[in-house]
Amino acid sequence: MTYAYARVSARDQNLSRQIEAFSALGIDSRYIFCDKKSGKDFDRSNYMRMIRRLRCGDLLVIKSIDRLGRNYTMIIEEWSRITKKIRANILVLDMPLLDTRTGADTLVGKFISDIVLQILSFVAENERENIRARQAEGIAAAKKKGVRFGRPRKVYTSEFIDIVKNYKAGNISLSQALSASRMTPGNFYHHCKIVSENYLK
Repeated sequence: MTYAYARVSARDQNLSRQIEAFSALGIDSRYIFCDKKSGKDFDRSNYMRMIRRLRCGDLLVIKSIDRLGRNYTMIIEEWSRITKKIRANILVLDMPLLDTRTGADTLVGKFISDIVLQILSFVAENERENIRARQAEGIAAAKKKGVRFGRPRKVYTSEFIDIVKNYKAGNISLSQALSASRMTPGNFYHHCKIVSENYLK
């Protein structure tokens, strides 16, 4: 039996490119398992469902090796579990050399496959580390230039600031402040605190 596994890290990312590649190989949609979740661990429901179905002699098709896991150690361990413990085969579409069906019955075939896997797993993890480092450098440089990250600060009207000022000074009651601002008590207290700390100093 041939199975395929597709994964993207975020819910707003698209799985279509991976699924189209599997369909082009003639893999039935019933045997394509997909997750929209980070590869940081194996707490992925559809991946675990697929692994439970894998049997000796089955073939697992993935688009790239980093679909198995996020880092070098995870990828190597999962590859070993599938090929040595379950004794299923793996085909990596982006790297045809990683096809355990090719020469898998020979010592040289296994050796080449294992070496290529380890090199590519290392390269994949190293590239992720480089991306993270570049992102951190970019964020640090942007902060030095005064670029703000995160939620933009809420802009308060002069009318609301006056309401808070009068409420804090005791010139108007809470009910009057709520009526004027059209807020619930909890919402008013929240924004009253922000205005007091940032506008009434």
